[in-house]
Amino acid sequence: MKPQIFEPVIGLEIHAQLLTKTKLFCSCSTHYGSSPNSLTCPVCLGLPGALPVFNREAMVMAVKLALAIKAKIHRCSVFSRKNYFYPDLPKGYQITQYHFPVATEGYLTIDRDGAHKTISIARINLEEDAGKSIHDGMADSAQKTYLDFNRSGIPLLEIVGNPDINSPSEAVNFLQLFRTILQYLEICDGNMEEGNLRCDANLSLRKKGSQELGVKAEIKNLNSFRFLQKALEYEVKRQTELIEAGNPVLQETRLWDSKQNKTFPMRSKEEAHDYRYFPEPDLPPLVISDELIEKIKSSLPELPQEKIERFVGEYKIPLYDAKILASSKKLADYFEQTARASQNPKQASNWIMREVLQYLKEENIEITEFPLPPKYIAELIRSVEENDITLREAKEIIFPEMLKKASQGVTAISDTQKLSFHVLSPKIVISSIIKEKGLGRIFDEGKIKEIILQIIEKNPEPFKQYSEGKSRVLGFFVGQVMKETRGSADPQLINRLLKEILGSYKK
Repeated sequence: MKPQIFEPVIGLEIHAQLLTKTKLFCSCSTHYGSSPNSLTCPVCLGLPGALPVFNREAMVMAVKLALAIKAKIHRCSVFSRKNYFYPDLPKGYQITQYHFPVATEGYLTIDRDGAHKTISIARINLEEDAGKSIHDGMADSAQKTYLDFNRSGIPLLEIVGNPDINSPSEAVNFLQLFRTILQYLEICDGNMEEGNLRCDANLSLRKKGSQELGVKAEIKNLNSFRFLQKALEYEVKRQTELIEAGNPVLQETRLWDSKQNKTFPMRSKEEAHDYRYFPEPDLPPLVISDELIEKIKSSLPELPQEKIERFVGEYKIPLYDAKILASSKKLADYFEQTARASQNPKQASNWIMREVLQYLKEENIEITEFPLPPKYIAELIRSVEENDITLREAKEIIFPEMLKKASQGVTAISDTQKLSFHVLSPKIVISSIIKEKGLGRIFDEGKIKEIILQIIEKNPEPFKQYSEGKSRVLGFFVGQVMKETRGSADPQLINRLLKEILGSYKK
């Protein structure tokens, strides 16, 4: 294989839409999915004479993120006008922060092949979003572009990372962790399909061992982890081939085409001075007091890495499980509620990691849409521990049946009576399924003895071996009884009865 001469140098710019109820400089709603241009006013449309009024809630959210990534918070920041023309920018400029942002010098630590790597973050800016140009989906899209200004003025955080990333997989890892933190802080829902979290990637190549950077290309508006991975892999390949062929790499903005699996040029890259930044004359400087910072700091939730460490220490579950369970705050909450209700954290982790996550994957839903609250999984765990049912019955029969009944909303508790699924306690629901399916542990000694005698009669050779002192053959008979009873017989009872019966035959 040809040795790799170049290594990628990647920096990400992340745009996170904040979960405020109103826009950044006006009282228009930020609700997603409303009819086009129904959530607008003179301020977000940039009409003459309209003055912006800053949304304080957005500033609180910005400080939350700055504290979470250990950034330096600036007590005074300034809004600027970023001037450029584009049809979906009604004012002809965007209100953002440039020279004096809310925060600088943060960092995140990601896992890389079992080790840790720190990715530094240059700055966090507050800014307003532009509108949306609609190029497809209309009858005359070939001739016209439609504009929807509902998104115009929605508050964003622009997070500018330093070029500390050296592979597409590291970039994905970084963005996934960042998304999780935003969700834990409850300042952005992280919905990439709706554009609430978007990413631009700057990539250049340099020779391994060199500090000199090559010419960079910017890939705009990557709205999924898979697209980020594929776009960066393609761009590494494209730039490598250009350099090896002796052709220049142009500084330009490119777009990812998910159908062709390639990037293509959008425009030559503008430099910062092309935007003619100057302070926004209609907004005063943004002042953040020490008292406010301390108040926000005291309200911060437990963050993902802290939760992972606590899960491993408090619940004694494997690190791998803890990372998966803490990857979503809602999933972490579901696990903790199940662990506490069942008083068996390890089994709670096992059930969620396997059965629950498999169901979520098959149905393509989030844990918030999972039909069974934690108390139902906890009761299944207890039922197995108390020998009411076998683990196989719980997983293969009762769990699917509970999901079915939850979706139907009804549970039969007798031949003639049905009640709402969620009105009944989990114990009653499970008991009704056990009765309905004829399940449960077999403790009837007479029935088990009868099965044992039949198995001995069918297996004379193993019985002969046991009679000759080969006690390990006992395991074979236990397995046969469990198979015959479909795992429903009590294992301790099987062992005792087998020893008694085999011993009496032996004599």
